[in-house]
Amino acid sequence: MTDQFALTDDQIAIQEMARRFTADAITPFAAQWDEDHVFPRDTIKSAAELGFGAIYVSEESGGIGLGRLEAALIMEAMAYGCPATSAFISIHNMAAWMIDTFGSADLKSRYLPQLVTMDKMAGYCLTEPGSGSDAAALKTSAKLDGDHYIVNGTKQFISGGGVNDVYVTMVRTGDNGPKGISCLVIEKDMPGVSFGAPERKLGWNASPTAQVIFDNVRVPVGNRVGEEGDGFKFAMAGLDGGRLNIGACSLGGAQRCLDEAVTYVKDRSQFGKAIAEFQNTQVQLADMATDLEAARALLYLAAAKVSANAPDKTRFSAMAKKLSTDSGSSIVDRALQMFGGYGYLRDYPIERFWRDLRVHRILEGTNEVMRMIIGRDLLK
Repeated sequence: MTDQFALTDDQIAIQEMARRFTADAITPFAAQWDEDHVFPRDTIKSAAELGFGAIYVSEESGGIGLGRLEAALIMEAMAYGCPATSAFISIHNMAAWMIDTFGSADLKSRYLPQLVTMDKMAGYCLTEPGSGSDAAALKTSAKLDGDHYIVNGTKQFISGGGVNDVYVTMVRTGDNGPKGISCLVIEKDMPGVSFGAPERKLGWNASPTAQVIFDNVRVPVGNRVGEEGDGFKFAMAGLDGGRLNIGACSLGGAQRCLDEAVTYVKDRSQFGKAIAEFQNTQVQLADMATDLEAARALLYLAAAKVSANAPDKTRFSAMAKKLSTDSGSSIVDRALQMFGGYGYLRDYPIERFWRDLRVHRILEGTNEVMRMIIGRDLLK
């Protein structure tokens, strides 16, 4: 941002490119993807042609080397059409960034060329059946055996589970606690990798979710990202950006529903006039728009802090994630109320966004955990 309030010309151009892509390739098809539980692989791969498969992967590694604000603008724009698709691309970007930022030259050369083009897609495996918010309690083990690790365990709620080709996976190589966690790149086709049945979810139907199961999987030591014991540090660094992106997805979904509500209340008449003419409707829209802009301003500020590696970046990332996802869900809910009974029907897009945005308050760290992060940082 050139000053406190304006996007640069380059940022506006990136935003417009993402909006055009969404209008052409996502929005017209998103309802059918949701209805039929279609994973739009070809559409997602076409996003990589614009550089969206490696948004903050360095140019040296083939990415477009943008900052976190630019990434948020892209995610927000794509979520206007389909939050689930935008979030899937966000997770791929986090995994690719982790390899690029912390991986060895050999690891980068083996994986990044195909991740940048999204010829291969990457997932991120942290959560387990017994460790969600308490991520440092993970139990998936990686025992050293010569020049390989033997990996055993199960990862839960993995976006792209079964369809992704590569999984950046947090494993326990040492003692209990965060310092015993390391990071491995595990391929879908390695013997011993399997997947649970696709989860039957409230929303995000265009993005498959499944357990990822490791049964004596032999992973080369060369597939370790960084040093042993650094995995949890990498995971937390990744989540700063992931929280911004999921917040941006909420902003995009909320903006779509606000726009749909504005159009609807102008057309819908009750008691002899358009419901847009009722003061209560105007008050509701005013509150929705104000809440959206406040969340957007905080998220853009937090994104700038993460790009600048500011000392308070984690607190601001948590604040932005909490406010954007809380406000996003609330705005969509109020938009649905304006539609009345029609908002509850799948003939209109509001109910899909209502379902899709609900999970944003849970993933990338629940909003209750966001409050813990914020409070602890303020009191340290």
